[in-house]
Amino acid sequence: DVQLQASGGGLVQAGGSLRLSCVVSAVPGFVLEDYFIGWFRQAPGKEREGVACINSTDGSTDYLDSVKGRFTISSDDAKKTTYLQMNNLKPEDTAVYYCALDYWPGTAPLEADEYDYWGQGTLVTVSS
Repeated sequence: DVQLQASGGGLVQAGGSLRLSCVVSAVPGFVLEDYFIGWFRQAPGKEREGVACINSTDGSTDYLDSVKGRFTISSDDAKKTTYLQMNNLKPEDTAVYYCALDYWPGTAPLEADEYDYWGQGTLVTVSS
């Protein structure tokens, strides 16, 4: 089994930055290879949307159009941690952010339905 622990949310003014972290842990013997880690967010009254994802094998990434150039996803394999660096935050970025793991990658790595394991959310609030 796999567990994900997200952290790093908070309150920030528009134009500010936050870095979210997602620590992945697996039970002994559970093999993790060739998977995606994704960051998703859900604002009140809105559907969950994929923000960014990264492939564990080749480090390739993908982003939601509205965050390109502002957000960066990266991974530290030694720490089993994936980060989401968020710069130039806007009020519309306010949401609960979740990290997730796609154990059987398909063709849509920013689609929530692709993901098999989810962490708890961390709230990001951007004030204007």
